[in-house]
Order: sequence, then C-alpha cells, then structure tokens
Amino acid sequence: MPVNFDFGSLIGFVGPVALLVAILAFIRISGMLRYIPNSRIGIVEKLWSATGSLKSGIIALKGEAGYQPDIRRGGFHLFAPFSYRIHLSDLVSVPQNTIAYVYACDGETLGATQTLASNAVAADFHDVRAFLTNGGQKGLQRKILREGLHAINLAQFIVLTAERTYALTIGGNQQKMLDEMRADIERRDGFVPLVIRDGEDQIGVVTIHDGPSLPSGEIIAPEIGTDSTRPETFHNGFQDPEKFLKAGGFRGRQLQVLTEGTYYLNRLFSTVELIDKTIVPVGYAGVVVSYTGPAGADLTGADYKHGQLVAKGCRGVLKDPLLLTRTWVSSASAAPATAAKGR
Repeated sequence: MPVNFDFGSLIGFVGPVALLVAILAFIRISGMLRYIPNSRIGIVEKLWSATGSLKSGIIALKGEAGYQPDIRRGGFHLFAPFSYRIHLSDLVSVPQNTIAYVYACDGETLGATQTLASNAVAADFHDVRAFLTNGGQKGLQRKILREGLHAINLAQFIVLTAERTYALTIGGNQQKMLDEMRADIERRDGFVPLVIRDGEDQIGVVTIHDGPSLPSGEIIAPEIGTDSTRPETFHNGFQDPEKFLKAGGFRGRQLQVLTEGTYYLNRLFSTVELIDKTIVPVGYAGVVVSYTGPAGADLTGADYKHGQLVAKGCRGVLKDPLLLTRTWVSSASAAPATAAKGR
C-alpha cells in the first residue's frame, strides 16, 4: 500500500526544533547565559564598552572594557550578548594552621621607603572595588590570609599558599618573580605560624623589615604597642603590622621579644631568631650590660671609682643584677648576663 507522507507535519515539527537549536546556539555563542558551579567563581572580563578601554591599571572600576571588580558566585547569570567573557576560577583554599600571602596586581604605587603594601584602610581582599577606591596599593600586602575558603578576584590578587599559587594568568616574568617570592617565604618558614614551645626555654628576637628607620645612634627599636587596653595600637606580638606602625614602630631589631605561644606573622614583615633563655643558677648573680635606652645617671656615688652603674631601662651596666631565675635577655639589646658567684 502506498504510504502517505505529510511534509506539512514534518515542517511543522522541524521548524520549532530548529528554532530552539538556533536559540540555544545563540545563547552559547553570545555568552549571555553562564552557569557557575558553587565550588568556583566567575571572573568577569568586559570585551567592549561605550566608555572605551582602561587608560591605566587592569581593573575597570567605571564600566570600561577589561576585568571587572565584582566576581560572580555559583548559579546561572545573564549577561549582555557578545559583551563579556567569564573566566572560571577556583576558590582560594588556605589549609588549617597555615598562612597565605597576597600580591595585588593593581592599585597605588608603594611609597619610596615602603617594603610591603599598606592595609591600614584597604584591608578587604574579597572586595576589589573597596580595596582600590580606598587607596589599596599594588605589590605584596602586609595583611596575611588565614585558613579557610576565600572567594577572591584573581585578576586583581595573586595568592600564595603553602600548596599552590592562585592566579588568573601568570606571564613569564611574573612567574619568575613569584618563584623568588615563594622561595624567600619558604626560607623563613613563612607559610606556617611561629610556635615557641614551653619546654624549649627559648625566646624570639624580632627584626622588622618595614616602617621608618631608627633614629641616628640607636640600634634597637623601643617597645611600643604592648598595652592591650589600647586596641588601636596593640599589635599582639607583631601579628598586626598596621597597628605596630600606627603605634610608632621602627624597622630593625626590636627590644620586645616573643615568648612561648603561637604567632601568625607575616614573615616578609617580621623575621624571628630563636635564642636560648639565660639561666642564672643558685649562688650566682647575672650582671647585665644594656645597649639600648638613654644614657642614665651614674648610681654608684662619688666614692666609687671603678665604673658606672645605671638604672633599668638605661644604657650601660645595670645597677640591679639578675638573681636566681630563668629569664630572657635579648642578645640584640643587652650582653648575655655574666654569672658572678655570690659570697
């Protein structure tokens, strides 16, 4: 029997299917609809703009063509067709009990005497727009990242963790710089917190590598920012560089030392040398020669002709010795106590 083929029905079926395929192809090619997994972020690059391209920097804060400051989180997102490219990137993962370092690709230029970028105002690495509008500086940052997952725009920030480097793109010269940076941090054990254990009888002598230089004639920076009742300047053992500098801290060897405990330090801002505590045994006294402080008045009296003794906090031989104790004497600020046997 002859088969009757209804071309009209076929066209009626193929037409909507073809239209649907065309719509899906347009959506795909135009990039107007993108899905971002919840475990990743989308970094937005604007391909063209009526306001033109960037005149400087790499982040477009005013709608220009280029990388946009705001990222997209998980879900479906609509964009103007043929206007945007979305770069999928991993969330930054900082493992527990480790430290991550942040490098800003855009921002203000560092001052002539700065080693690291200031985070006194621009301290939120999760908000690129706020970071840049608040005067954030390019380069390595004083603030570190602690453990956890961080949704960070990797067009603006490069993050170095103990396990990997998070970045959107890394060029040849930039890769060399990051390798040198990582090697420097690893030499200082900078990806892990400093732990001074109770049973080791050691202290940490701190050297600061940023901030104003010491005044002429001084070799040790004075103690500052140690009052916990003043939170605006209490740096809590050099763990907050901005508060340390706000309190008037200087670069160089510090009079303040670190005792037993765990410290999350930016090792590019502060390095630590562990030294043994000084032990004064029974029957001995420790004579201390201080290399820091003002020149004190002689406390020996007019009849003593064999030298001078000064009060605690002054430069010279201290009048009061160390008695039976296990104490810390920074080798940078004082000569190790000389044990003299009592009579």
